[in-house]
Amino acid sequence: MKHTILITGAAGYVGAMLAEKFAARDDVQMIIGIDKEPQPDSFNEMEKLTYFQMNTADGWEELVEGLEPDIIIHTAWQIREIYGDRKLTWRWNIDGSDKVFDYAFAHPSVKRLIHFSTVASYGAYPENTMEQRFTEKDPFRLMDYLYSEEKRITEAHLEEKYQERINKDISVAIVRPAAITGPRGRFMRIRFGLQATLSGQMKDSFAYRVVSAMVSVVPVTPKWLRQFIHEDDVVGIMDRLAFGEPVKGYEVFNICPPGDVVRGTDMAKAVGKRTLPVSPWMVRLPFFVFWHLTRGKIPTGPGAWKSYSYPIAVDGSKVTRELGYPYRYESFDAFYYTDGSYEYAVPPHERRPKDKK
Repeated sequence: MKHTILITGAAGYVGAMLAEKFAARDDVQMIIGIDKEPQPDSFNEMEKLTYFQMNTADGWEELVEGLEPDIIIHTAWQIREIYGDRKLTWRWNIDGSDKVFDYAFAHPSVKRLIHFSTVASYGAYPENTMEQRFTEKDPFRLMDYLYSEEKRITEAHLEEKYQERINKDISVAIVRPAAITGPRGRFMRIRFGLQATLSGQMKDSFAYRVVSAMVSVVPVTPKWLRQFIHEDDVVGIMDRLAFGEPVKGYEVFNICPPGDVVRGTDMAKAVGKRTLPVSPWMVRLPFFVFWHLTRGKIPTGPGAWKSYSYPIAVDGSKVTRELGYPYRYESFDAFYYTDGSYEYAVPPHERRPKDKK
C-alpha cells in the first residue's frame, strides 16, 4: 500500500525531520505538509511534497479533502507563549489541534493518528522526587506554565473526541517525549533553549548575550534534572508507529530512554562550566524579570521557572515493551555527543562522537 501522510508543523524541528525521512520511503506516495511558516529550503527537491502555508486553526481541510491522507502526524505547536496574547496561543494550539482531530475522526481514509504531547504536563511540583518515574498511567496535573497546560487540555480533547468518533477504524497513538535533542536540533536549528543557552550559542541580540553571560556559571537548584531523547530515536519510534503494526485503539507512550537522568551538574560539566548552587526562588526572579523586560522575546513565561527547579522524570519502557523499539541513545549521550543521522551538520571541530571520547 502506498501511503499519503499529513504532517502538521511540517517546517518545525520534528515535523521537517519526519517529512524528509518518510519522503524517502518507497511506500510513501505523498507528504502533505501544513505549517504557518514558509516552506523550508530543504524541501525544494522533495517531489512527493504538497505544502500548504497556513495555521492548523485556519481552513486547510478543503485543500486536503481530495488528497485522502491515511496517516496524520500532528506536531504543530506554538511552544513559546506570546507575550500578552494567550487567546492567540489558545487558538493556534487548542483550536488548531481540535480541527486536526475532527478531520481525522470524520474521514475513513485516515487509519492512524499520531499526536505529539509532552512529559511536561505531568507537572513540575516541589513534592516530586528525583527518584520518581511517571508512567503513562499517572494523570496530568494542572500547571500555570502555558505550554504544559495547553498540552494537557489538548490531550483531554483528543480523548473525548476519540470516544465520539465516526471513523471507528482509526488507531490513535500519543507520544510524550522528553527533551528532544541531537545534531540537527543543536546545529541546524539553533533556537533559544537549554543547550543553546548553556553552551553560549545565543548571541543574536543584546538580551541573549546578557543571558549567556549570566550562565557563564550554571545555576543549579537541588532537584533540577532533565531527560533527553535523541532525534534519531524519535524518528525511529515514529517510523514504527506510522508503518509497523498499528496500535490497538488508543494508546499513550512516554518516549524517553532508560537509564540515568541528566542532573544539573552533569549538564554544566558537559558544556565545560562550573555550577552555582541556588534556591528555586533565585531562578524564579530572573525568569520574571526577563519575561517582562523583553516582552516575551526571552521565553521565560509564567511557570516556566518550575521546570528548572523541580524534577519531572518518566519511564519510557512501554515503547520497548509493546512496540519492540530498542532505544539507541541514552539520555546523557543524546545531550553530550554529536552522533546521529545529522552529524554532517556539525562543524568538524565541534564533533564529539561517542566512540572518540
